[in-house]
Amino acid sequence: MRRSRLVVLAVALGCLALWPAAARAQSAIAGVVRDTSGAVLPGVTVEVASDALIEKTRSATTDGQGQYKIIDLRPGTYVVAFTLPGFSSVKRDGLELPSNFTATSTPT
Repeated sequence: MRRSRLVVLAVALGCLALWPAAARAQSAIAGVVRDTSGAVLPGVTVEVASDALIEKTRSATTDGQGQYKIIDLRPGTYVVAFTLPGFSSVKRDGLELPSNFTATSTPT
């Protein structure tokens, strides 16, 4: 019984030691959204979706300079969707996001 408690304690301590490394292995998707003339578009909803996320989707809205950044994403494959009323929606499939990386994604 005492030996099994020691094993459980050792495993728990090992997991705690690895936790900070896993927390740092976060990535982001960022970019600037422009229309076909090159003008920036504020107010665009940018949504990322992946099975790598616990909540499955995250979203942000572009600022006055058309910029957005979605942070603390786990490594994985993402779908990025851009929507703004009055404009066609754009979706990018298969964006591979490694750990500790900021990918740039803009609608094309």
